[in-house]
Amino acid sequence: MSALIYERVHDNLNRLKLTTIEALLDNYLEIAAKEDWSTLELLDCLLDQEVKSKEERALEFRMRLAAFPMEKRLEDFDVSFQPSLDPAVIRDLASLRFIHNAENVVFLGPPGVGKTHLALALGHEAVKQGFRVSYVNASSLIERLMKANRENKLEERIKALTKFHLLIIDEMGYLPFNSEGAHCFFSLISRRYEKSSTIFTSNKSYGEWGEIFGDHVIAAAVLDRILHHCTTINIKGDSYRLKERRKQGLFSNTLPG
Repeated sequence: MSALIYERVHDNLNRLKLTTIEALLDNYLEIAAKEDWSTLELLDCLLDQEVKSKEERALEFRMRLAAFPMEKRLEDFDVSFQPSLDPAVIRDLASLRFIHNAENVVFLGPPGVGKTHLALALGHEAVKQGFRVSYVNASSLIERLMKANRENKLEERIKALTKFHLLIIDEMGYLPFNSEGAHCFFSLISRRYEKSSTIFTSNKSYGEWGEIFGDHVIAAAVLDRILHHCTTINIKGDSYRLKERRKQGLFSNTLPG
């Protein structure tokens, strides 16, 4: 192989951004010569490594884009601790069929029962399967939407959020929205309606969502769009966070209030 051809091959690989092949080429040429590989076998091995490398980088990028606050997995969730949960429903959600069908999921229940764990675990699985996912706390989302609205960039912000196959909105109801925030949120939900999937977690029953929005009319309009194609999981069990403390005798089985 002439030096000119050698340099041209490496230069073209860099131009084509086949960086993994470029990095491995010299070693694989030596292996191919020793093992008497055919040109096709060498090409197959190099392309296979390039594809794996690109897939790994793409997965890492999607994970960063998702902005998960922590890593949670479905296999780490103790379904037996929450008897109100139907394992068959969780398995169906884990298939991610709801994302393919642009359906929503709502996890309801008191603090500590695993709502966020399940939402994040489904998001993690969706990222692994190639979906674009974004996690956001409800209060933070409202702040960003209102800021965009005041800067005349609400449409731009909503358009960016509609590009995600799955949006996870955590902790609906912990803090109420003002009128501006409620209208911004309605605009977002309307744009994503029947186009993309959203997972919500909330400590409020649907009947209390009017308190979240400060307007029962807007709450009804939002719920109408969310629940049209939706799976609701109402978790009525104990707090996981207090589970170990109870075992240690730090809390009684029945908490006051």
